Amino acid sequence: QVQVMESGGGVVQAGSSLRLSCTTSGIRPDWYSMAWFRQTPGKEREGVACIDWKGIDTYYPADSVAGRITISKDSAKNTLYLQMNNLKTEDTAMYYCATDLSGGFYHYHCKDQSHYGHWGQGIQVGVAP
Repeated sequence: QVQVMESGGGVVQAGSSLRLSCTTSGIRPDWYSMAWFRQTPGKEREGVACIDWKGIDTYYPADSVAGRITISKDSAKNTLYLQMNNLKTEDTAMYYCATDLSGGFYHYHCKDQSHYGHWGQGIQVGVAP
């Protein structure tokens, strides 16, 4: 049985940092390219960071977070991370991790949630002014 669970969210002040974790069971992070998406009410999920199955190649499709976030994975711990620095109020969202079901790593996949599966339940991040 595959389980994917995000953690590390919360409410912080603007300018703060958070590190989100995504722990998997039943699958290993080095079997798939993976991604972090985020979603606010009434909007589609937005890809914010992607990483290949080896944990080497990364891509950040959202200009709004470029330079402030870093995606990484520790396959020995079955965990994907998202380090977020200098958080802004517009980063407030539900954050999800997922695996790229294609078996490859394609930057354009990072912009489209339809390529992904094994979604976690999401973790809320709130950034106060």
